[in-house]
Amino acid sequence: MRPLAVIGNVNVDLILGPADPWPTPGTEIMVDYDELRVGGSAGNAALTWQGLGVDFQIAANIGNDQFGAWLRQGFGAVAVNWPVAPTGTTLSVGITHPNGERTFFTTRGHIGALSWQEVVSMLDTEKLKGGIVILCGAFLTDGLVAEYDQLFAWADANGIALALDTGWPIEGWTQANREKARRWLSRCTLALFNEVETTQLADCGDPVEAARTLKALMPVGATVVVKRGPDGALAIDPDNRLVSVAAPLVAVADTIGAGDVFNAAFIAAQADGQTLEHSLKCGVRIASTAISTVPRRYDGEILHSSLENAP
Repeated sequence: MRPLAVIGNVNVDLILGPADPWPTPGTEIMVDYDELRVGGSAGNAALTWQGLGVDFQIAANIGNDQFGAWLRQGFGAVAVNWPVAPTGTTLSVGITHPNGERTFFTTRGHIGALSWQEVVSMLDTEKLKGGIVILCGAFLTDGLVAEYDQLFAWADANGIALALDTGWPIEGWTQANREKARRWLSRCTLALFNEVETTQLADCGDPVEAARTLKALMPVGATVVVKRGPDGALAIDPDNRLVSVAAPLVAVADTIGAGDVFNAAFIAAQADGQTLEHSLKCGVRIASTAISTVPRRYDGEILHSSLENAP
């Protein structure tokens, strides 16, 4: 199996709700549910790999408060060398609405302080040669983004394939943010976007055509994956062929981090030498299991099982 790593944002999520109606300013309401959990794209991917029993590396940082210490404890040995930023931990508070949607309030916190020098010092480059690295949270890790050229050069020099999941820009898909993401894509082998991100970044309403547009920006041999939630996932392979898989019908318990779970499962299957179709099915099935189980569960057997006849 090819070696794996994830680079990016790990933060704290506090989920509360449901809230209905939205409270009037200056008042207080009671809610029925609360959960404090590890969050962030890199954090969710790492937890998925842990749940699947997959060996991996992670490069992230924490804040200099009790939440930072709590995050480090949650990841055990892989977090021993995480640097501590001279600021509080990034906290994201999600307020759940009765229809299942959520509104998030997120602090800048520590994740913007992560630097390339810190990242490369946390990773065992020799062991990662020829592997796959998920690069996520690009619009949040400001310090690292400023040094992306060094990261890209490191990946090229060591035969490392980069899988990019930028997440949603805080300012939206402005022209400037589109140009940034397109530059990053030109140095990455895999693109992992949800359907809205894909169509917004490509400025094209059709997800298949949007995926083809993004693939044209990437190196020869690249693959673009579009995560479509309950509609499954699709991909444009290195030969520009469309591959599409459906999602099973599940009773959804919690969708937070579903795309990150998909990323980790898909990449793990690719690292294991599985076909693109099988890898898509693994991503969809494992994400579907995760969002429909409490506590969250990851089915590692799917990675190696035969799914050729599965829907």
